[in-house]
Amino acid sequence: MNELKEQILDKIDVREPSMYKVILMNDNYTTMDFVIMILMMVFHKTHDEAQKVMLQVHKSGKGIAGVYPFEIAETKVKHVEALAEKHRFPLRCAMEED
Repeated sequence: MNELKEQILDKIDVREPSMYKVILMNDNYTTMDFVIMILMMVFHKTHDEAQKVMLQVHKSGKGIAGVYPFEIAETKVKHVEALAEKHRFPLRCAMEED
């Protein structure tokens, strides 16, 4: 029985999941305070970390909010989009493979 178990385990290909960057995009309407709030609520950033990412978004047009496995990244993108829509901001969020 142990030999069969070892043969099966040898055939299983175990890999780390692909990681995805969740990216916030700059626009001319979403307030900096709202972006900071999103980064703290959805991405669990401290106020200082959120402020750094928000400034990166503001200055360079986009900023990385975090890096996660696919399903988590996808959920965070949808959460950001739902909050932005609820508060009537055009904040865009995307994900791309890391």
